[in-house]
Amino acid sequence: MGGSPEPLRALVGGDAWRWSTFQGSRTLVVAARTVTSTVRILECLPALLRGDARVTVVFAHDPTSAFGEGVADVLHDAGCRVLPWDRLGGIAPDLVLSASENIDVPDGDYPVLVLPHGIGFQKLVPDARTPRSRLSGAVPDALLDTGRAWLATSHPDQERQLLAAHPKAAGRTLAVGDPCFDELLASREHADAYKAALGVAAGQRLVLVSSTWGPTSLLGRAPELPARLLAALPCDEYRVAAVLHPNVWSAHGPWQIRTVQAAALDAGLLLVPPVHAWRSALVAADAVVGDHGSVTLYGAALGKPVLLGAYGSDAVPGTAVAHLARTAPRLDLDGDVRAQVAAALRGPSAAAPAEVARLAFAEPGLALPRLRTALYRLLGLPEPAGEAPSALVLPPPRAESRDVTSWAVTTSLTDGARPEDGPVVDVRRTPAAVSGAAGDTSRTYAHLACDAAERDRRLTESASVLTATRPAPSAAAARRWAEGALDRFPGALLAASAGADGEVVVGLRDGRAVVAGTCEDTAPGLAAAVVYTCLRAGLPLEAAVTLRVGGLPERRVTLRRA
Repeated sequence: MGGSPEPLRALVGGDAWRWSTFQGSRTLVVAARTVTSTVRILECLPALLRGDARVTVVFAHDPTSAFGEGVADVLHDAGCRVLPWDRLGGIAPDLVLSASENIDVPDGDYPVLVLPHGIGFQKLVPDARTPRSRLSGAVPDALLDTGRAWLATSHPDQERQLLAAHPKAAGRTLAVGDPCFDELLASREHADAYKAALGVAAGQRLVLVSSTWGPTSLLGRAPELPARLLAALPCDEYRVAAVLHPNVWSAHGPWQIRTVQAAALDAGLLLVPPVHAWRSALVAADAVVGDHGSVTLYGAALGKPVLLGAYGSDAVPGTAVAHLARTAPRLDLDGDVRAQVAAALRGPSAAAPAEVARLAFAEPGLALPRLRTALYRLLGLPEPAGEAPSALVLPPPRAESRDVTSWAVTTSLTDGARPEDGPVVDVRRTPAAVSGAAGDTSRTYAHLACDAAERDRRLTESASVLTATRPAPSAAAARRWAEGALDRFPGALLAASAGADGEVVVGLRDGRAVVAGTCEDTAPGLAAAVVYTCLRAGLPLEAAVTLRVGGLPERRVTLRRA
């Protein structure tokens, strides 16, 4: 069986041995069925086979899954040679590797190694073969009957759980660990760099929304949650990212996701792609709002504060995620969302991350060496010489996002602690796409501010404050821009543009202009909020004002007439 040329012959013709550069002595077939399972193999297999030309790898695409959309794209983007699934029965591989337990493996005497595509056996999912549900991650009894299947686990409790549900799995499990969790642990010290890669500014907190798939998932029950979080969390203090299970992308498509989340995207949502990037985005997160999916559990095990926004009946009792459900606080969607997120960030996670990690992962840090040993044993080859593979630091994440170009701004005016401190202006900005401005109360003011790049003319025509997208080359140019903006939009009261020196020039409807100088760069919208508040309160526009934006460091703003 070893060294059989059938897979290469199926790909490049009957004379494959004449054309092949790498004359492998073993053939490994990767069964790719869903995006989730395919990505899990692609994330760990290169480290296992690094530098070894003895193993020829062929990817076979099984197109039968309801969540198979996108698998071909993932394989193509990774540069994989793909064998049509219907040709798999005509070859004799030395090993089939998959992270999908629901594959129909052709008859043969070769072993089949199944890796988990999440954390253990945490969820009941619809069975494609029957009207009933089945334990996610457990291979069919028919394959266990052949004695060919091997199931990798990350914790001894998973083996006991599997045997209780499938007694035929006795003796067919391999205690390996979790390569994904090992990579997350290895990358923790890079959280700040990952935040910067996502565009999260210094001092901002990143809240990550994690949703598994199906009607009991977080977005299945509350698809409006990302928009609600963006409406509740001031955008100068928080960013919100969303990680959706690949099955959501496969079942509904990117267009439908973007349409459902249109308001959230306009409000600055960071939509993380379903392949690879979610791991470093999770490391970057300061808090996780999730459900019973694996990403939420990974976050809890990393010590992230967790709020459970949903917990489905399809979650399996007695598992690590069930412990998370007992200990993590629930997000009350009818309550003060901002206060709940702030409380989670202030204190240690009630989910007891050390206990969650202990229940889900045994002996972290050893997954890749153990998995390589198992792989080569099943291939019948000695492991490559040299050091065993180790978890690498994850690359920086990326996310789809849009610039926020309009804000509902609420300001309040108070006196400083000392007379020499002058007035204090507190500013809270929320993207207008998800929030409207509140009415005025005593010494509290609200207005709509729009950037010049705002595409919805209804907003710009209703705005009290207009801001320039880019700094002007000089203070004079900034004043000319402000005058022109006020001419174009007669409903606006102020127009603000940053100058080349970092100061902000604010033009008023009555023709006056004010220069707002700070000790550091301040966004034109914030400087304009200070001027707007002083104007509404009847304060002189030549004064020193303290600007406070939530928990960010205070800034001193000096107003003077231009």
